[in-house]
Amino acid sequence: MSASDDRIETRVIHAGVGQRIDGALVTPVFQSVTYAMQDHAAYHDIRYLRLNNSPNHLVLHRKLAALEGGAAALITASGMAAISTTLFTVLGGGGHLLAQRCLYGGTMDLLTREFKNFGLDYTLIDATDPAGWRAALKPNTRAIYVESLTNPTLEVADFEAVVAFAREHGLVSLIDSTFASPVNFRPIEHGFDLVLHSCTKYLNGHSDIIAGAVIGTVERVEAIRRQLNLLGGSLDPHACFLLERGMKTLALRVRQQNASALAVARMLEAHPAVVQVHYPGLQGHPGHGRASRLFDGFGGMIAFELHGGRAAAERCIARLRLPVHAVSLGGVESLITLPSLASHAGLTAQERAAAGITDGMLRLSIGIEAADDLLADLQQALA
Repeated sequence: MSASDDRIETRVIHAGVGQRIDGALVTPVFQSVTYAMQDHAAYHDIRYLRLNNSPNHLVLHRKLAALEGGAAALITASGMAAISTTLFTVLGGGGHLLAQRCLYGGTMDLLTREFKNFGLDYTLIDATDPAGWRAALKPNTRAIYVESLTNPTLEVADFEAVVAFAREHGLVSLIDSTFASPVNFRPIEHGFDLVLHSCTKYLNGHSDIIAGAVIGTVERVEAIRRQLNLLGGSLDPHACFLLERGMKTLALRVRQQNASALAVARMLEAHPAVVQVHYPGLQGHPGHGRASRLFDGFGGMIAFELHGGRAAAERCIARLRLPVHAVSLGGVESLITLPSLASHAGLTAQERAAAGITDGMLRLSIGIEAADDLLADLQQALA
């Protein structure tokens, strides 16, 4: 049995480590900007921190590639650095993107506010309904972009149709798999070309660094690295160290979050104060069948709406003891926000409505607290 056959619980510990420095179990922080040159290397091969090839970068590249089943990976200074650099590389000058209609607010801002400044174009599509995609194609369409679970509505795209459509029309298929993490879903196994992560979230899991990643073929990832080398979105060595450490508990954390989130979603679904719950683990969720077939877990994110709209949502937040009212997600502590005032505040009211985000929608990121304690706290807040 080879290392590639190891289960994910083993790979998060051992993959990518390479030769241990003086027998150290933990990769040291290589706090060096530059390294002695062994030969006359090409520019992008010079050992230099901004060129994303320090020892701390390289161990993460190997580990992430192993977790996602890709041939290569690249760490960036943030999730948005990974997303923007990848899109600029794939679309080039004048490219057009097909993008899922409800995406993370930062990604939506990039498409709707900044793309035109770079000569790029986009069309939003219903990623659950392939019938309308062909009509959205343009001669300069180069890629199709979805999320594993949309932020914050937890929509599950028709991933198999996305991959087939991309291959039929010569497009690059991209997926932001932050919400699923490689524990629950590994898109490359299902044919996606490039997988993106905000490592700030589940991969690190401790709310103490900002980082991003892209995983795919050697050729595609190297092209993105060269772009990143010039844009400068490099992760510093200490953040690399923290990310590698955080990833070692990824499988344990995510499986606890999967279990707790399903229990919380079922309680919310039955609660008289709740109008609607968005969670793919619930049988009534439109994407439940697809998620059950393709995912190894339904994730730790829940969105829900209360009778009474935003006022009721704000009262609920104020009464909660355990979930912290704060942005971000995927950490060991539970967090709750109103997306209309946080992650998607940059969109207009009309844009949020089109994406299915109401003013009173709450987004709950489940941490690793005891599920019974979270349930009791939510029940008293909703009473």
